[in-house]
Amino acid sequence: MHSKQKTCKTTTTSCRLAPLAAAVAFALTSPVLYADEGKTSKSRVLERVTVVGSQQGAQAIAGSAHFISEEELEKHEYSDINRILREVPGVNLQEEDGYGLRPNIGMRGTGVDRSARITLMEDGVLAAPAPYSAPAAYYFPSAGRMESVEVRKGSSSIKYGPNTTGGALNLISRSIPNQFGGQVDVSQGSDTTRRTHVHVGDSGEQFGWMAETFQYSSDGFKDLDNGGNTGFDTEDYLTKFRVVTGADAKTYQELELKLGAYDEVSNETYLGLTQDDFNATPLRRYAASQRDQMNADQQQYSLRHFAELSPKADVTTTLYRQDFARNWYKLDKVNGNGISSILDDPSTFSAEMAVIKGGDSADDYLSVKANNRGYYSQGVQSVLAMSFDKGGARHDIEYGLRYHEDEIDRFQHVDQYKMDNGTMVLTTAGAPGSESNRVSSATALAAFVQDTIQFDKWTLQPGLRYESIDTERKDYGTSDPGRTGSSLTVTEHSIDVWIPGFGATYQLNDRVRLLAGIHRGFTPPSPGSDADEEKSVNLEAGLRYNDGSMQGEAIAFYNDYSNLLGTCTASSGGGCTIGDQFQAGEVTVQGLEASLSWDLAADSGKAYGLPVRLSYTYTDATFDNGFSSSFGEWGTVEPGDELPYLPQHQLSAGIGVEYSNWRVDLAAKYKDEMRTVAGQGGIPADEKVDSHLVVDLGGDYRFAENSKVYLTVENLLDETYAVARRPAGLRPGKPRTFMLGLKHDF
Repeated sequence: MHSKQKTCKTTTTSCRLAPLAAAVAFALTSPVLYADEGKTSKSRVLERVTVVGSQQGAQAIAGSAHFISEEELEKHEYSDINRILREVPGVNLQEEDGYGLRPNIGMRGTGVDRSARITLMEDGVLAAPAPYSAPAAYYFPSAGRMESVEVRKGSSSIKYGPNTTGGALNLISRSIPNQFGGQVDVSQGSDTTRRTHVHVGDSGEQFGWMAETFQYSSDGFKDLDNGGNTGFDTEDYLTKFRVVTGADAKTYQELELKLGAYDEVSNETYLGLTQDDFNATPLRRYAASQRDQMNADQQQYSLRHFAELSPKADVTTTLYRQDFARNWYKLDKVNGNGISSILDDPSTFSAEMAVIKGGDSADDYLSVKANNRGYYSQGVQSVLAMSFDKGGARHDIEYGLRYHEDEIDRFQHVDQYKMDNGTMVLTTAGAPGSESNRVSSATALAAFVQDTIQFDKWTLQPGLRYESIDTERKDYGTSDPGRTGSSLTVTEHSIDVWIPGFGATYQLNDRVRLLAGIHRGFTPPSPGSDADEEKSVNLEAGLRYNDGSMQGEAIAFYNDYSNLLGTCTASSGGGCTIGDQFQAGEVTVQGLEASLSWDLAADSGKAYGLPVRLSYTYTDATFDNGFSSSFGEWGTVEPGDELPYLPQHQLSAGIGVEYSNWRVDLAAKYKDEMRTVAGQGGIPADEKVDSHLVVDLGGDYRFAENSKVYLTVENLLDETYAVARRPAGLRPGKPRTFMLGLKHDF
């Protein structure tokens, strides 16, 4: 990888802070002439941990922004982030396990694999286990415990990095209530699926607290050969404690401590089905996946301080730490051949397929890898916000600074099994560290400045982001499990990048607002990679409409990549060395995202509501140059080939009926066919995931002031569909499932 020369050593504090010096100096000396009297301290705190803030806030942002409120989330009581985001245009998704435990999310044509190409946050803090050194999110915050969900794309996401091409996803956790109260939510449904969500909290004059648990489990919807559990069991706990200054304090301050813990045991596999077996029994799981299991635990800690320096300025500082450990024990090879290759060509590997389906084998015929990894992510970030009037314009300026460290420690081994009458029997135990024994780490200094300038009918939003990243990979080798350093190789890289962005809106009339933006897209390379960073220039333009009862927007986007990166992961299907990165060079991604919502009964004078919503995404993504690579999803590429796992058309539609103390909502989501390997023209049958339409139903009845019962049915029409051919064979979507639940507020 090309490394830029620096004028001073990156290890010195003065050098790392130098790019921010001018911005900080300006922050401390700027004239502060405007008092933002209309905002309470609480609302200003909320602005610093959110990326959108509210549905009304999304309308004013100079770029694409979407806010999903708690009320919207309750319509279908989703616990799966994939289903939540289906109604947000411009978001690309690939389902995997059917429950959203490990989602694959991209935006505006970025890759979706393990959500590694977007900036993922919880309460404004990076949430991937190691966002810089290993951004593939094998942990994802429990969507079912969130209070709201926010999405920002395009130039409006310049504040959030390191990934800036597609956008940012921010999950907002439960807030501390203003007074004593809480909720108990219990439900049960198909496949012995159980969900318990309880939260309680209180606030006094100066102290507030909240405690929450979200517990979610299922026996799974897949049928394992010879029987067995294919589900999962997760437990999520969160507490918050807040102290605020007294009423007579000259400076309002707030200190909030957040503590969280997550534990997961899921019987999940990478082993899919051949086309013939999927056609016959789509919910089948082969016998050779019987030992596959993920064990994971995560702890998060954050301490946030907010100070209202004056009615004109405030500063928010957050210290954070996240620890994540997981061991995904799963089938990797059969008779020395990768499971991806076997499922791609079951005729050639007929002997291996027979064993995968439960046929007897010799000793050491099946290789099961213990993908044992530990992660940490920690840092401190601060945002100084100021408001003032100057030259007839209103300025809202934010200066942000973040120092971040993260690490992934791989210490893996492979156990060997034989198949005996449909049961896997251990024949040779592997030595820990004998398969992968390396540590990758990153240290990053990030800074941004963004000004929101309002005058007349205009809102301008120029911004500049700076990232200085140092990465290191220590590979101890598979013959040195004690890490004595006898075979140690160390690879280090540094990168500095400036990321500008500019967005603008113009209020054409009282209903229509025009918007446009341009920004630089950036994704850093992985530690140990010799690839250059991912770079692009991204443009957007469109309009918003709002007449009170109807809201809508249509935005065209154009992403011009000068260098697109692909990363070899086990979840992408392997066929290459895990961790290797590939450069595709020039790529063009363009498309349209549109949404519309209104209430058909809003002006009718009726006592009921008929809310309707539509969203549509069109994406055209092609390689502009030809090349050959060992990356399975690309292979040999010709100019004009389409990128894999990006459907051209996605459509979502919903309609509800709301009356008195009950409501019903129907949501239909269509996903066009997509390629699994780069190409053009007609899609070969063995390189295609077919289009599908999934309909969900949700409804609730409030039988008492504080209590209601609800019923949800996912995949109401029981559509049989595939979600992917990676990493090894076809994977099914979730069949028709129902949940019956009870909620009580107190």
